[in-house]
Amino acid sequence: MLAILAAIVFGFALLLDLFDTRLGAPDLLNPTTLLMLGLLLLSLYLAGVGSGPRGGGGGRWYRGRRPGRG
Repeated sequence: MLAILAAIVFGFALLLDLFDTRLGAPDLLNPTTLLMLGLLLLSLYLAGVGSGPRGGGGGRWYRGRRPGRG
């Protein structure tokens, strides 16, 4: 989820940069700020933040017949 948000932020920053738009607040939403926000979201995703619960599936990670039971 964080990687998708980072891609959206990077795309928005690219559009702002291509069209040279400032959105009325040059210090708040400029391409550099959005780039830093995108890198923050991407680094959080790579660190494993927000990836969901780990090991909470009741121990059954396979589908179908149990392995090694013929």
